[in-house]
Amino acid sequence: MPDGSTPNSRRSVVVSEFTNSVLDPEAPMLGPIENGGTIIANTAPGCWGPMITPRLRGGHEVTTPVHVQGAEVGDGVAIRIRDITVTSLATASGHDSSPEGFCLGDPYVAARCPVCDTVWPETHVEGIGQDAVKCDSCGNAVTPFEIVHGYTVTFDETRSVGLTLPQEAAETLARDADHYAALPDASRQHSILTYAPSDMPGTLVRMRPFMGQLGTCPSMAMPDSHNAGDFGAFLVGAPHDYAITAEQLAEHKTDGHMDIDAVRAGAIIVCPVKVPGAGVYMGDMHAGQGDGEIAGHTMDVSGSVTLQVEVVKNYPIDGPVLFPLEEDLPPLARPFTEAEKAKGDRLAAKWGVKEIEPLAPISVIGTAANLNDAIENGLARAATLLDMTVAEVRNRATINGAIEIGRAPGVIQVTFLAPLSKLDAVGLGECAREQYGL
Repeated sequence: MPDGSTPNSRRSVVVSEFTNSVLDPEAPMLGPIENGGTIIANTAPGCWGPMITPRLRGGHEVTTPVHVQGAEVGDGVAIRIRDITVTSLATASGHDSSPEGFCLGDPYVAARCPVCDTVWPETHVEGIGQDAVKCDSCGNAVTPFEIVHGYTVTFDETRSVGLTLPQEAAETLARDADHYAALPDASRQHSILTYAPSDMPGTLVRMRPFMGQLGTCPSMAMPDSHNAGDFGAFLVGAPHDYAITAEQLAEHKTDGHMDIDAVRAGAIIVCPVKVPGAGVYMGDMHAGQGDGEIAGHTMDVSGSVTLQVEVVKNYPIDGPVLFPLEEDLPPLARPFTEAEKAKGDRLAAKWGVKEIEPLAPISVIGTAANLNDAIENGLARAATLLDMTVAEVRNRATINGAIEIGRAPGVIQVTFLAPLSKLDAVGLGECAREQYGL
């Protein structure tokens, strides 16, 4: 890890502040932190809590970005996830619907009270249930989102399993929602535990925490949950203040909102730098999620996170690259064992192959308005990153990898074994060697 310290930089930064759900490159950042330094944060739940808190303008509640010393536009930042720990005692979630009249075009970004016609109204909680969030101005229940089918889940003391609760128990938690959610002191969201959903009690679940949001600040103001090609598409031509063009979305987003379950403790993610200092931020911790997040939401929790950051100079693409834990790789993308290499050597000797190219796993993220376009985006990024044709990436992802779904409607991973020499050429070879013991 390099020594990137300057007289003004810090070796570690503790983050306890949150944005108003909007990532704004003009807003002050924390830090600066030295190249190689550590960021420690206490994160707030994403998704449901902010979704029922109309004054929050992005659908999540993420940490204030941190300036990384030496990170310049066109670089990357390698983020090593040292620790993710769930602090919530319970949460609630479920499949949603958006009632008419409660937003200006997008319920994540521009919630409104249909009675007093206030956009981003201040609200408070009265009682429990899906009508508990009330407008401060007129007292109307403001529900930009409703839970169609949902659950309340509590976690064991080791944070390894959870159990969904019946109605009476869910209502007990709802009456002390902030406590059971372990909302950080600076959080401004209403806890989704207030809704007390209980449609599938008695279901045991495994916990496998990861970060739904982890990345760098986009280069124009953007609602946090829309910093990706799929959700960001809802900003194009929108009727609210955060409307952008398709060209602006492509230019400025950094795809920090991925909901990829492999972004967990032990992984390394390399993110593009589009503003001076990068602006590393995080949030939307999940207790666990199946690929695709097909219900639209999962178990959002509070938690503590420890990251270590390192600048990668002259990063050649505009999106993230992930080096997952080996156990999270698709079977065909895992490093070859010594026994497999020995068999390959015998084949090479038999057929006159002079050298077997050293390979290493890599997972290139693609995002777009739909999964098909996200795949094309990921393939094109991988081709640019590794200086090969898209056709070659397709072949390598087919015989030595897989296309994985992070989130429907449009986040994917192009994961495959790539020539280590190609990774070395763009400054990522050491990440692969470190991660996979190559």
